[in-house]
Amino acid sequence: MKAAVFHERGGRVAVEEIAVRDPAEGEVRVAIAAAGLCHSDVSAINGTYPTPVPTVLGHEGAGWVEAIGPGVRTVREGDAVVLSTLAHCGHCPACAIGRPTLCHAPPTPQTPFVFRGQPAYTFANASTFAERTLVRASCAVPIPRGMPMAQAALIGCGIVTGVGAVLNRARVETGQTMAVFGAGGIGLNVIQGGVLAGASRIIAVDLMAQKLDWARRFGATDVLDVAAGTDPIQAIRDLTGGRGVEHAFEAVGSLGAIEQAFAALAPGGTLTIVGVPRLDARADFLVNALRLDRAVQGCRYGSARPQRDFPMLAELYLGGRLKIDELITRHYQLDDINQAMEDLERGELARGVFDVAAGG
Repeated sequence: MKAAVFHERGGRVAVEEIAVRDPAEGEVRVAIAAAGLCHSDVSAINGTYPTPVPTVLGHEGAGWVEAIGPGVRTVREGDAVVLSTLAHCGHCPACAIGRPTLCHAPPTPQTPFVFRGQPAYTFANASTFAERTLVRASCAVPIPRGMPMAQAALIGCGIVTGVGAVLNRARVETGQTMAVFGAGGIGLNVIQGGVLAGASRIIAVDLMAQKLDWARRFGATDVLDVAAGTDPIQAIRDLTGGRGVEHAFEAVGSLGAIEQAFAALAPGGTLTIVGVPRLDARADFLVNALRLDRAVQGCRYGSARPQRDFPMLAELYLGGRLKIDELITRHYQLDDINQAMEDLERGELARGVFDVAAGG
């Protein structure tokens, strides 16, 4: 079968012939139908995420269960599933209270693939840039059969990360104000989360006019073009009667944006950091500013509970309340992987989707 294999930091990704083993106890093999391209895939290549090699890339995907290992009771062969990157154990104290993003027993890197006679690693517990992949049963989350696969794929990272940051982590209340720094694939879904939460004002901040146009279509009430010379902190204060916003979200992993987002908070406001900078990155802010009950918090994977959140998000889409069609800027074949990554780096994509396989 074909898969996109990452070999060395900074190098081009090669689409290669590989093999995947049969599922062992607690594992599921999935035939991938569609996979989304996320900036985290690029981060593996450029070294932001240290990644063993060779590894099969991709972590946003949907498909059909092809085979199950002994002991699997949560899915059956033929089920339509979205893949989660958590691979949570399901029985540690964090999992027991419904917080799988804090699982106490994270998996070690697995090598279910064989490439040129040697083992190859799974990326982010998913490896969706392949015709087939092997995952823990907890990673394969059933969804309604009527859900289109290209749209379903995006639920597994970009959508749940953005929407979940608002609903699960920040818990934005109806009528509150928020600002979103970065209107790419994650930021657009933070905006959608604000719409679902009933935020009264959603201010999008970005450097690219195209992304700000997208932000308006996804529900931003105001957009600020930093490239045009707009001071986002002052502009946000002007839009909120001088107070600042009750919630700010940073969605690109930029230290400058993190610092600006914190400065844009009203007294009692909360900054939720969704973007992922380099692992050794440090931000700078005035500690005394916290005395007015401001807070800074991280957010991993939208603080998601995939077995609950994925089907819910699919139903919101099917009910016309969640924009996913509009997220898909361009479709690609797997052989176009390097072109797609270049398009992403140029800011041309809200989300690119690989049409990996058809049927079910």
